[in-house]
Amino acid sequence: MTLATPLALFCQVFLFAALYVSSSYAQEHLVFAHHVVGFTFNYTVDDWTNDIQLAQSKGIDGFALNAGHETWQPGQISNAYTAALNFTDFKLFLSFDMSSFPCQNVSDGDPLRQMINGYAQHPNQVQVDGKMLISTFVGDNCTFGAQSVDQGWLNTVKSNVSATYFIPNFNAPPETMGTFTSIDGIFNWNAAWPESASSAATDVTLFSATNTNITFDPDQRYIDRLGERRYMAGVSPWFFTHYGPPLNKNWIYRADEWLLIQRWQMLVENRDKIAFAQIISWNDYSESHYVGPYEGTPPDGTNWVQGFDHTPWLDLMQYYITAYKTGSYPDVTDDRIFLWGRLYPANMTLDDPIGIPDNWQWASDKAWGVALLGQPGTLHLTCGTDTTSIPVNEERQGDGLHTSRLQLQHKPATPI
Repeated sequence: MTLATPLALFCQVFLFAALYVSSSYAQEHLVFAHHVVGFTFNYTVDDWTNDIQLAQSKGIDGFALNAGHETWQPGQISNAYTAALNFTDFKLFLSFDMSSFPCQNVSDGDPLRQMINGYAQHPNQVQVDGKMLISTFVGDNCTFGAQSVDQGWLNTVKSNVSATYFIPNFNAPPETMGTFTSIDGIFNWNAAWPESASSAATDVTLFSATNTNITFDPDQRYIDRLGERRYMAGVSPWFFTHYGPPLNKNWIYRADEWLLIQRWQMLVENRDKIAFAQIISWNDYSESHYVGPYEGTPPDGTNWVQGFDHTPWLDLMQYYITAYKTGSYPDVTDDRIFLWGRLYPANMTLDDPIGIPDNWQWASDKAWGVALLGQPGTLHLTCGTDTTSIPVNEERQGDGLHTSRLQLQHKPATPI
């Protein structure tokens, strides 16, 4: 995540079957990754195959295909489903991006219904209780020409169309969940990042980020009001975006204190309440939380992600994915150390017409370390003049996992 002009950073680390879901939660705990089709313009079937192969090797069960309105996207969705045919245990489902699709007229539902009917019987489509799983990114303001949002979605995804199991990302207050007869569950996108106590305690429709550690409270508020309907939880490593006009999207969410592993630990601890987990994201370069390879067609101006590989997070998450699915943390057979942080001081000023991101003051100039160690020992972390040593039997966060932090030491370099 880039917050300012380039600097040199000097740190060293030393170490001595098919997805058919029944009504039983015991058969669930599936993990998906959010794959933005809009950033795959130049993909081939082979590119989709490579993504699927990598994701499956880390324990991910499928992709949520974020589908937008562009006319070329159905071709890429077809490529994804074609590639998935080579993997019997990797599935896909459609996640309609309602920030892209229009949704105020009856006819606006036609493209969604066409995709639903087109993939309902595909062998690699996720099925829940014999119905195809579909989702959204937002959409709680869509009426499709009906008198209410709920009726609009009923008409679009539940009437005269292939049977669907609908788990949207609606930002409507949890207190309103009982009024939605169109949904079979809810996907809580915003719960992947820390949310303010005020928004967690009141009827609000907008996410309110906060400079605190993440909690499970926003999840629980929805779970308490879903009844027998299923809950899908979001999990993400961080969030940074830096666009000027016309998007005017320039802010961060708090990601310090090992947000990624804090969130996964919550999902493991509350796994009996969570049917599905969705990783945000596989390839959303525009918000910097991608965990897949840097490829495809990132949006113009997204130069801050170039040269930054996030795929090691997949290796770290595999540890938690196993625990979420099974209820037990796996044995550590290979010692691994993961170290991440920003390369640039949070308060650095620069000649940038967009300006410093909102919430920049929430970012600490620290490196966040996680070690998966199978045997006792001592971990030494060094960054510039700052060194810390951690015995492996302290600060345990699960079998074999240890955390540490250290102050980043920055050396100014020539701006580029």
